[in-house]
Amino acid sequence: MRSVAWRNCGQFSRSAVTPRRSFHDYFVTHLPSSSLHPDSRSTAGPNHHKLPRAASTPHDVNAEGRSPTTLPPSAAQAPVVSRETTVVRIPLKSAKHHYGASTDRGGRPYNEDKYQAGTIALPAFAARQPMSISRRQIGNAAERENRGADSASGDPQVFYFGVFDGHGGEECSNFLRDRLHGYIEDSANKFRMQSNLQSAESSTSENKGQEQRQADGLELQKLLVNTWKDTVGGYFKRFRPEYFTALQRSTASTKTSSSVVGTSSDDSSSVEAVLTYAFLHADLDFVKAQAQKHSPSSTADDPVLDDKPLNENDVLSHPTKPASQNLTKLLQMPIGGKERFKGGSTASIALVSTPTSTPFWHPASPSTIVTAHVGDTRILLCRVNDGQATSMTSNHHPSTPVEATRLRRYAATFVTDSFGEERVLGLANTRAFGDIASKRIGVSAEPEITTVQVSPSEYSFVVLVSDGVSGTLSDQEIVDIVKEARTPEQATKDVVKFATEVSEEGDNATCLVVRLGGWERRSEGGGGSIGTKEMRDFKRREAENPRSRRQ
Repeated sequence: MRSVAWRNCGQFSRSAVTPRRSFHDYFVTHLPSSSLHPDSRSTAGPNHHKLPRAASTPHDVNAEGRSPTTLPPSAAQAPVVSRETTVVRIPLKSAKHHYGASTDRGGRPYNEDKYQAGTIALPAFAARQPMSISRRQIGNAAERENRGADSASGDPQVFYFGVFDGHGGEECSNFLRDRLHGYIEDSANKFRMQSNLQSAESSTSENKGQEQRQADGLELQKLLVNTWKDTVGGYFKRFRPEYFTALQRSTASTKTSSSVVGTSSDDSSSVEAVLTYAFLHADLDFVKAQAQKHSPSSTADDPVLDDKPLNENDVLSHPTKPASQNLTKLLQMPIGGKERFKGGSTASIALVSTPTSTPFWHPASPSTIVTAHVGDTRILLCRVNDGQATSMTSNHHPSTPVEATRLRRYAATFVTDSFGEERVLGLANTRAFGDIASKRIGVSAEPEITTVQVSPSEYSFVVLVSDGVSGTLSDQEIVDIVKEARTPEQATKDVVKFATEVSEEGDNATCLVVRLGGWERRSEGGGGSIGTKEMRDFKRREAENPRSRRQ
């Protein structure tokens, strides 16, 4: 039985090995050509033909979209760029008016929080807009607007933002920051995820292989869950991920209709299924890699006193079998350090997709936001009409009824610490990456996924914070602090500074703010930031008063 399990696990692992690419921490957009320097020396495109002034002619593009025949052959063969716009790459972390990030270690000796922001190679999942909105008629031809900012695949860019809060060390949060986006991209390729924006003609051609694509996706889902079952066991022997249609179908006859609410579609290649697969696959690789390493204990060579790995006699800890990505030369970077890492990390990511190449922060642009969340980091939206904070995540704590019900069958004990918080084997989070000692009782990385269709200028901004911020400030207080800042970058600094000043625990604090279409109207609804100002002023006075705190 174990040999069969390992053979399946090895097949699953070999299929996962793909070269990693560097993260694209920039976005592509278009600027008016008039904003470029008139003496630009670039040779790409008909606007830069380098002809002498006496031989130059006014720029013109014929009906076929080609450059005039008077241009040199190299210029005539160059890609045609619209005269009105020019495609440029802008580093996202330098776009202070669109994005900001700030982090602080607080009172801790080191910072275990990590974050990431950029674009991801994922097919667009935004809802298609009506023809009257997404296209304009020019004569007898329909021309898609703003083609200049499309990516190489023809779809608008998908933006990726994430916050990762490590506990017990930074090995796991570093792993998620550097590699989680790669797992998502790889999963989309495996499932052959299709864009929601493809034309009717391309849809017809793609549908010919849809049955095979669905079968392959269902097989991948079953293989991943069976690998968890065989290598870790415990909770995962009855594991049924919400968005894995292969397993939902097999148990539909024994479940009530309410238990499968939330499965958005039967498509095994939906963005929800891809994200679930990517999270579980990344966690499996991390756990297996750590279980094969020696314990950092000084008695690591003692077979009696050494902390043994999970399922010592199972494939998970076999000393001669490498983990999926741990020793792969293609990756050229092991998972974690040289010794076994027993800690873990939370993760909250937000993916933003638009139906056109108009950026999501444009006031007239609709978009779709999908969040995948594990742990107690938080993602918040601010509504324009009333200024209220809308939470897209919930804390995965033992005190949460859904999480408590899920773990009661497996957890040995639920204990309450001195702060009145329930914990499972010392952990405050019931879902997390890593934490190999708690995997068998159900501490998994199955993400909670939320999808929001954003109308033009419906929300002002999105905020991602670690529990060093959300544990000190309420959702509305965080949103109100952002409203008072002039730029997203300044907003993140204000949130982190305020959280560290008033915090009694001194936890690491991280904040990301992303501008949306209603940014300019962020102070209009609900009286702006006045609602929580009195409470925030009180917290600041208490923090500044040395007599107010318990010593």
